[in-house]
Amino acid sequence: MASLRAELAEKGFVIRRQILTPGELERLRLAATRTTSLARAGNWPDVRTVGKQFPPWPKPSPGIPPEEGIWGVQGLLNPALGQENVDVFTASYFHEEILDVAKALLTYEDEDEECRDEDLVMELYNMLVRPASSFELEWHRDDVPRTATVEEEEAKLGVDGKKEKKKKRYWNTQWNLALFPDESLIVVPGSHVRARTQAEREADPLDKNMPGQLVVKLEPGDVVFYDNNILHRGVYDANKERMSLHGSVGHAGGGRFRATNVLQHGIGKWVDQCDFSCLEGGPGGVEARRRAEGMRERLVKLGRESGDVGYSLTG
Repeated sequence: MASLRAELAEKGFVIRRQILTPGELERLRLAATRTTSLARAGNWPDVRTVGKQFPPWPKPSPGIPPEEGIWGVQGLLNPALGQENVDVFTASYFHEEILDVAKALLTYEDEDEECRDEDLVMELYNMLVRPASSFELEWHRDDVPRTATVEEEEAKLGVDGKKEKKKKRYWNTQWNLALFPDESLIVVPGSHVRARTQAEREADPLDKNMPGQLVVKLEPGDVVFYDNNILHRGVYDANKERMSLHGSVGHAGGGRFRATNVLQHGIGKWVDQCDFSCLEGGPGGVEARRRAEGMRERLVKLGRESGDVGYSLTG
């Protein structure tokens, strides 16, 4: 697992291949298809609408398909989505291999701090889907506005360009788990530990040839973990099926750093209603359920302590 941390430190992302069994992949595809159909028909309120990159997104009128179309579905663990779907998504969010990688990436070696189950915080679980018409997201970092100065950017990234580089402290990890072949995520490797260059600052927000960019290529069952403040964007092709599960897990020590990024999505309105009993029938049994409930409790605590958090970015 130390090699994963080294790769994340160098590039800002790591890929694990084929973490799902054929049965897990099939169950997730069925649940994802049902959920996407529900959302496209206007029967699920929490969606990402085409033409708007950041929350809050407009909520469709019940039973009326969003006019703009959708590129994402929010709240995969929300009980209102239906237990048949939620149980499948729950098993994948709390998947042993996902959480093992998360703990490895959240371990901070410089201070000999190993991340344990007791440190994990439940965060977000959404899905990125094929829109009805192709569109692209702008280059961005999830928690750093485009208007940030070099100094502001470095402060948000937790780096200091004037000092010798040290290992970055992570309070969360984010991932995309592909259910179909996926080449939508484009990143600039290494940009997670430095402010933008002058060329990056002056580039068109939809620049198709950012210096050093790399297309992340995933096959079904592959997962990419990445620093959410790496310089990145998404390209959504209406002619290619896409259903990629988009999740994040936090570290309890980073509450104030993560509050806005997580709570802006409205998860606090329903998280206390989640039922994780389905995990008892899986590989981890009762202990898997206990871990999930502990992660949920730490999220609820974050919500109580944070109050109104607003939004990280707009647009």
